[in-house]
Amino acid sequence: QVQLVESGGGLVQPGGSLRLSCAASGFAVSNYAMNWYRQGPGKERELVAGITRVGGSINYADSVKGRFTMSRDLVKNTVYLQMNSLKPEDTAVYYCNTPRFVSVWGQGTQVTVSS
Repeated sequence: QVQLVESGGGLVQPGGSLRLSCAASGFAVSNYAMNWYRQGPGKERELVAGITRVGGSINYADSVKGRFTMSRDLVKNTVYLQMNSLKPEDTAVYYCNTPRFVSVWGQGTQVTVSS
């Protein structure tokens, strides 16, 4: 059964950092492209970062470039999103997803950036 479980969110002050995790089961993250999305209050879900299946190239939305870093651990079958210099506008529920199983979404993890 394909499953994605996000964790690592929380409340952080502006300028702070968090590391999100997305544990995958039922498939190997090494074999598929993986993406991080977020959905802020009253906003559409947006693509934040993605890693390609072949070559492992990583792309970022302009709004997070230079602050967020995506990575993956093939042994743990987990992808990560290191978020630094967080801003209030980063407040959102964060999700991971793979285009291969596009209908499979986890519960997400809430990130709140506030003083």
